[in-house]
Amino acid sequence: MPEYCVTGGTGFIAAYLVKALLEKGHTVRTTVRDPGDLGKVGFLLELSGAKERLKLFKADLLVEGSFDEAFHGVDGVFHTASPVLVPYDDNVQATLVDPCIKGTLNVLSSCSKANVKRVVLTSSCSSIRYQDDVQQVSPLNESHWSDTEYCKRYNLWYAYAKTIGEQEAWRKAKESGMDLVVVNPSFVVGPLLSPQPTSSMYMILAIIKGSNGEYPNTTVGFVHIDDVIAAHLLAMEEAKASGRLICSSSVAHWSQIIEMLRAKYPSYPYANKCSSIKGDNNPHSMDTKKITQLGFPSFKTLEQMFDDCIKSFQEKGYL
Repeated sequence: MPEYCVTGGTGFIAAYLVKALLEKGHTVRTTVRDPGDLGKVGFLLELSGAKERLKLFKADLLVEGSFDEAFHGVDGVFHTASPVLVPYDDNVQATLVDPCIKGTLNVLSSCSKANVKRVVLTSSCSSIRYQDDVQQVSPLNESHWSDTEYCKRYNLWYAYAKTIGEQEAWRKAKESGMDLVVVNPSFVVGPLLSPQPTSSMYMILAIIKGSNGEYPNTTVGFVHIDDVIAAHLLAMEEAKASGRLICSSSVAHWSQIIEMLRAKYPSYPYANKCSSIKGDNNPHSMDTKKITQLGFPSFKTLEQMFDDCIKSFQEKGYL
């Protein structure tokens, strides 16, 4: 049974990956910033199988070599650790761009030292869909890349970081002859696993509660966390998997999401005004033929992912 390491274990995707791998009987390692911070990492230690088969390692994306120990002797690495949405942070270079790009290179260089058989990198549809002619080239597939100049023009720093981070990963993999497979999920939705909402889940919560009255003026693809995990496992275990794999269900504007939720859960005070900040509301679609041909089953619907998400907010007392 192969042994795997998942970076950034407390993240939304990472924590579910750890859970799924433990459930399949694997021995799992995961890296976190502070293994002693039980408030943050405690929930991982309570997962089924964790006592016997989960080891926590301390590592930091910006510290070169800090992943060496965690990767030594593992069969595969899932690199999911990356900061997510820091929309109004002035120091975007330090909080978002550097950890994404330098972090990816640090992780891959540790993978290379440890001769890891296969590396699965979590990128994003953000590294595919931001370009001036998105409507003309849609449906978007794995051959498309976001235009970094476009990202800078519209302050799309997350997309900028993810695009450059992924391009650097491919460069590094080629250089070192590494077997790299990249999963490109769209906006991930589903039930909470960690005690506190992660940044993307927090954003959904804020929209449902009408916290700042506004919802983003963006049209994005959405995908259920279960599908994202299934895609990562397929990327690691299926010998034929290679290159990039788009993992996305339906594309919608946030106003459509609110409309759908309001019809079903009318009692919440949803954000009722579309943000005046120019987001990226270009309609487009995502072509998921490549992952489907590898044997991926069908994607869950918007209703399923948001129902699961809201139920878990209710259960945990956030709504």
